[in-house]
Amino acid sequence: MDMEDFETRTRTPLPLRSEDLSSFSVYELEERIEELQAEITRCQNLISTKQESRTGAEAFFKK
Repeated sequence: MDMEDFETRTRTPLPLRSEDLSSFSVYELEERIEELQAEITRCQNLISTKQESRTGAEAFFKK
């Protein structure tokens, strides 16, 4: 695993706050929430994987 995996990168955030949701139906809003929750879960899983890798590497090199 590269140290890049732990560095903060500058990127353009998703345009979630600026989007007008008033024209969405209840169904579309519920669908959007499900998609966002799935993306949150995916991000949390990746964070856990990276943290576990980092912890393992730190333990290996710790004296």
